[in-house]
Amino acid sequence: MGRSRRTLPEELLLLALDPATGTTAQPQSLDLGLAGAQLVELALAGRIAPDGDRIAVVQPRPTGDPTLDCALELLRRRGAPVRAVHWIGGPRLGLRQVYLAHLERCGMVAAVAGQMCGVLPTTRYQATDNAVTREIRGRLDSAIRTGVPPDPRTAALAALAHAVGLGKHLYPGNEGRSSRSRLRDLIRHDPMGGLVAHAVMDVQNGAAAQPRRAPAQAGPGVRPAAAEPARGVPMQPRRGAGAMARAVVH
Repeated sequence: MGRSRRTLPEELLLLALDPATGTTAQPQSLDLGLAGAQLVELALAGRIAPDGDRIAVVQPRPTGDPTLDCALELLRRRGAPVRAVHWIGGPRLGLRQVYLAHLERCGMVAAVAGQMCGVLPTTRYQATDNAVTREIRGRLDSAIRTGVPPDPRTAALAALAHAVGLGKHLYPGNEGRSSRSRLRDLIRHDPMGGLVAHAVMDVQNGAAAQPRRAPAQAGPGVRPAAAEPARGVPMQPRRGAGAMARAVVH
């Protein structure tokens, strides 16, 4: 996968950055959205495909993106399709921070050190090229304004933005109500984006443990495996004490 094109997790994170405060909107649900965006990006790259409400690996060849390839390898190791809601709802460490650090290395954001309450070290992130964010936002605005079905990438981005609650951040107030409604409606234009977006919302609504397939497929008397969310999820390496001291203020 060429690095000349931004990935969906990167675009979703750039949309969520508040240019005034340097913090991310909807930080908790954004972590879920980034995990979902990885799935959509892998699907667009032809590496995975939906199988009902599950995700199946169809081509294990690496994409060339280390973070995506980590997720792809973990999916491959499962050996069987995994429910999207379990993947997205599973525990993971610092996925948002991983992408913020990546954007900083690419020169797309700049880290600004500070302190909270004059004691706790904090890090805020400012976009270094607002034209990039305007281009991403412009694609959503165009799809909302024209009503023309967007390309799959933009449709998936819209679905994820709605799922993590960025609608009020992007289109605030009563004047943005119709735009938020149209943003939600764009979810139907990309099947994979729709599957992932619904999985993100299901996790937030506490529905991750409820199977969508017929109970007979799980076998009589067998509950959904409670440990499944903890397996095959994009766990990130633990950072050292120095890195952990840098906190993002939300």
